[in-house]
Amino acid sequence: MNNSEKTAKLTLLLIYLTSWDEKDLVSNMRRAWKGYDFDTLDKLEEDGLISQSKTAKSVYLTEKGLNVRRTG
Repeated sequence: MNNSEKTAKLTLLLIYLTSWDEKDLVSNMRRAWKGYDFDTLDKLEEDGLISQSKTAKSVYLTEKGLNVRRTG
């Protein structure tokens, strides 16, 4: 595992640890503030682990992101 992969994995963990449950009209989501390196957030989004909008100040953890966190 290279440093970029380690950074992404640790960032995903920090996103989870600082996230909260948020209810929308359809379902519950885990949401966290964007306080992390944007390149790392973009990589996590490319991997399908988070969902983000370029204009929003927060990200959502996807089901895949939650499952990665649970399985290590």
